[in-house]
Amino acid sequence: MAHNIEFEDRIKKYVTIAFKIFFGILAGIAFALLFGYVIMWLWNWLMPEIFGLKTIGYWQAVGILVLAKMLFGGLGGHHSDKKGKKSRRRHRAKGRMTCRKDFDKWKHYDQYWEEEGETAFDNYLERIQKRNTLQNDTTSEL
Repeated sequence: MAHNIEFEDRIKKYVTIAFKIFFGILAGIAFALLFGYVIMWLWNWLMPEIFGLKTIGYWQAVGILVLAKMLFGGLGGHHSDKKGKKSRRRHRAKGRMTCRKDFDKWKHYDQYWEEEGETAFDNYLERIQKRNTLQNDTTSEL
């Protein structure tokens, strides 16, 4: 009798998995069909008006969607190996450290501006004005 209950539990488990897979596939197909229709509607609403392009049909919209996925989204070649995750994590941490170093310089900005900023900026403006005056003089001589 216990063997029969285990067998029934297994069958329930496999039937449940089969239904989930079946309805998942149906939902995926429905989503793809709906998404193709949305792409077609958006294209036909925007592109002829903005760029003067022709309207497209449903299968052309699906083709554009597939082409965009191939060009911009890749073909799903993502690998989840641990080495790749570690190197990406290390790379992100390295980028954060560089960013932190850059921001460390800015903690002295207020003090610099109070001590030298105004006069340094005025000197910079004078140099620009002299440079522009020289360029104008050179241009007017030609």
